[in-house]
Amino acid sequence: MAHVISDECLACGACADVCPVNAIALDEAKGIYVINSDCVDCGACADTCPVGAIKAE
Repeated sequence: MAHVISDECLACGACADVCPVNAIALDEAKGIYVINSDCVDCGACADTCPVGAIKAE
């Protein structure tokens, strides 16, 4: 399952802090994004996001 970070993202980094496999990265050009090939679908990022910007697709 892929995860998508929407435009509502505040780039606070909370999702990256809780990701157990470091599948969330921050790039100055791209912003925060999920490395779906590394993601283990635990849902910690979506649960942690203060604005609900991470959705599973």
